[in-house]
Order: sequence, then structure tokens, then C-alpha cells
Amino acid sequence: MDNDSLKKIISHSKEYGFIFPSSEIYEGLNAIYDYAHNGALLKNNIREYWWRSMVQLNENIVGIDSAIFMHPKTWAASGHVDAFNDPLIDNKDSKKRYRADVLIEEFIEKLKSKIQKEVQKAEKRFKEKFDKNQFLDTSPKVLEIQKKIDEVKARMVSAFEKDDLQEVKKIIDDMEIKCQISGTCNWTEVRHFNLMFSTKLGASEESSMDLYLRPETAQGIFLNYLNVQKTSRMKIPFGIAQTGKAFRNEIVARQFIFRMREFEQMEMQFFIKPGTQENWFNHWKDKRLSWHLNLGIDPSLFRYHDHDKLAHYADAACDIEFNFPFGFKELEGIHSRTDFDLKSHEELSGKKIQYFDPELDKNYTPYVLETSIGLDRMFLAIISNSFKVETLEDGSTRNVMSIPKQIAPNKLAVLPLLKKDGLPEYARKVMNEFSHEINLVYDEKDAIGRRYRRQDAIGTPYCITIDHQTIEDDSFTIRDRDSMEQKRINIEDLKSIVDSELKLKSLLKKL
Repeated sequence: MDNDSLKKIISHSKEYGFIFPSSEIYEGLNAIYDYAHNGALLKNNIREYWWRSMVQLNENIVGIDSAIFMHPKTWAASGHVDAFNDPLIDNKDSKKRYRADVLIEEFIEKLKSKIQKEVQKAEKRFKEKFDKNQFLDTSPKVLEIQKKIDEVKARMVSAFEKDDLQEVKKIIDDMEIKCQISGTCNWTEVRHFNLMFSTKLGASEESSMDLYLRPETAQGIFLNYLNVQKTSRMKIPFGIAQTGKAFRNEIVARQFIFRMREFEQMEMQFFIKPGTQENWFNHWKDKRLSWHLNLGIDPSLFRYHDHDKLAHYADAACDIEFNFPFGFKELEGIHSRTDFDLKSHEELSGKKIQYFDPELDKNYTPYVLETSIGLDRMFLAIISNSFKVETLEDGSTRNVMSIPKQIAPNKLAVLPLLKKDGLPEYARKVMNEFSHEINLVYDEKDAIGRRYRRQDAIGTPYCITIDHQTIEDDSFTIRDRDSMEQKRINIEDLKSIVDSELKLKSLLKKL
């Protein structure tokens, strides 16, 4: 875990207007954050990239925006009232609280890293003669570690399937898993904690109804499934997409904006014919990873993780994990939810929620394939991948955010070299030319080098410098954020760059 790297990202995010601690003047709220001016722009751009890739590029996917408040029976039918619990355990010495399943999963990851170290040592020893697969199959030490991994996984899956919290505690004890703070194995028993926030709806205490803030956006899609299908005249297979806030009373909220109590999801529920879920599961796994890689991020930072422990509604589940500063963690989930949700709502509501298939001439309850990504986690993946401290040829350093150009908060910075001689007026003219197409920023304060550094730090792809030659021949300097190279161009050249490199359409065309 690279705590130093994460601290730098947190500090940079505050200093340059990406993320602020919420209610900071009142000492803040734990795991609650506000998106600042640059953060709001980046967040909106990520959301738009997701929305347009889902709804605009797929004629069989439509979007909705359901309410945060839903009838309380919604959460009984979905299983959240009875089953939306985290298995929590406390260390008696540090008083720190952990999720028991995460402790075990992190222990398994440590064992995997031991295997990787054995591989690296063998690679150095045998060099070009090294056969990785043969080594993994024959090394006594590797086989011993792998056997332990398999045993712990099997025990964990069995314990959670049976909801056997005593066995979960026994795994933690048997493996001598230690608290990160105290370094001891002095644990409490494991117990369940429901994650939903409750509230009330009504004019008075006596007449009010108990409600929950939604812990996920998916149920709003399921409640509207039939209305959307009928009014959009969609035929299976088809999808319903939604972005919006969700709320979870996370006890172990941590790692900056990775795990928060108020967060935003981008979810798509894809309704399919029963029996076709395996094909669609593989289809959406591939399609969603392609969406991430389309941003130009190093493919080695992503990996698939198939679930050993399935949710009560799923028959298959896979995470797309990203290598955050604190290691590989879930970024997006692809889940085969079967017909659990629609059937549960049908039973509890007493309303028929089925699909009439004209080809089969019969009604059935569709199966559902879900893709679910946390917008805040995607934001963190983007900024943690983009943030760099570079040492330049003259020995100086610069902070740069190499955010993919099409989703950068501002696409162009327009900088008059001086605040006189008609340069600001010309700069404003350039601003007006493009302000209806992209976000721009105008900056006339400080020396030009310092202004470049400021734009590098917020991730602006290009800076346009208006100087005296501009007044004479309508040319100006464009500076590239990543290479720092500069060249003279004119307004037509800039229009071409904006259209081919900076608009979201150039990203969507590659999908």
C-alpha cells in the first residue's frame, strides 16, 4: 500500500480545486466530501462519457432518473432489510473496526504476493530458461502457498454461504490475521451491521412512515421496468441505465473517496431471456473493460476478479479491479442477477411484472445482467493514474495531471502574454469562438511559466498563448501539457484540434 502516494493525491485534490472535505469549517464529517470547481467538471465529464456510451451508442438501452426515496417494501423485496449487512469485527487493543470478509481477502492477497515474489526470484535465477507455468506447477513452496489460498477461500465461501459468523472468526484466528494498527490478534466476535440509513416521511411523528435512503440505484430501475418497457416499446434484450446518489452507513469508510457514505453510482440493468445469461455476462465483461481501456490507461492497471462469494441474488459475478495507490480494488461489478429482483417485487406487490415474448407467444420473468460502477471510484482511478510529479531537465519539478484529454475539466487555457496592447481582447475573442463547444479557462495573472504550471496541475491539455505576433498575423502558440512542446498555429488549426482531440465524440468513436 502506497500511503504516501495517496496522501499526495488528497493534498493535490484540495489545493487545486478537485475535492474538499465537506463541512470543513465545522471540523468536517468523516468519509463525506464535496467536489470543488475542477472536480465537478471532471466528474460531470466522466458521467457523460458513461451515459453517452450506454444510452446514445446503444439503441436498445434507455435511461431513467428514479427517486432517492422509495416505498419501504422495496427494500424488503430486494433483501436489503434482512441481508444488507457487513460482517464487522473489532480489535480490542486498537479499538479499530474492520470488515471480516475484507480482512480475509487481504490475507489471501498477501499469500498471492508471496507467490509472485517466488516467481520473481526464480526469473532472476534462471533468466531466459525460466518457464513460469512449469515453476507454478512444480515449486514445492508455491504449491504449499497455493494450497493454503485454496483452503482459506473454500472455508470463507462456505462460512458466508451458511452465514456462519463463528467460522468466519475462526478463520481469522487460525490464520493469525493481525490488526494493522496494534499488530495483535485480539479480536471480538464477528457480528452483522445493517448499512441502510433510515429516515421518516410525514408531517408528524405519529403519522410518519419509516423510509430508507436508497443504498443502490438498481431498485429504481426494477420498480420502473414494466413502465419503461411498455412506453419505450422495447423488446428483450434491452437495458435501462441510471446514474445517481446512493447512501450506505459504512462503518469502515476509508481510503479517501473510495468508500464513502454518500456516493454516486452509474448502473445499467440489461433484461434478457432466461438461459442466455452466460453469453451476456461474457459480452458485458468484455464491453465494460473496453470502455475503461478506451481512455488510454495502462491495461496492466486493470484485472478481472471472479467472485468466490456470490450475493444472494446472483449466479455469476465479476469485478473489474483497478490498481489504486492502496492496491487492486473493485472499480466496477458485472453481475448476473437472475430473475430474483423482478420476481421478489412481483410477489410482494401482488402486481404482474413479466414480459410477453411475441416470438415464444408466452409471458416470462426476464433475467437481468447488471453493470455497476461507482462514479467516485472512477474519479479516484482517473486522478490517481493521472497525477505525476516530474523532474525536468533543469532539475526543477512540476505537478501534472495527465487526465485523458476528452474528459479533462478544462480543455484549453487561453493566456494573454501581457495585460495590455490588445492581447487580452484577442484572448477573449478566442474564448468566445470555442466557449459553446468546450470548457475553457482564462488566466492573465503571473508570469507565463507559472501559468503553465498551474494548468499542468489541473490537467488542462493545451495552453494557448496570445502574444504580439498574434496581433500581426493571427497566429499563436499552443503548448501541449504532456510533452510541453510548443508550436505556432492559427484559429483553423485550433478548430481542427478541438474537434479531433478534445470533444467527447472523439472518444466515443473509438468504442
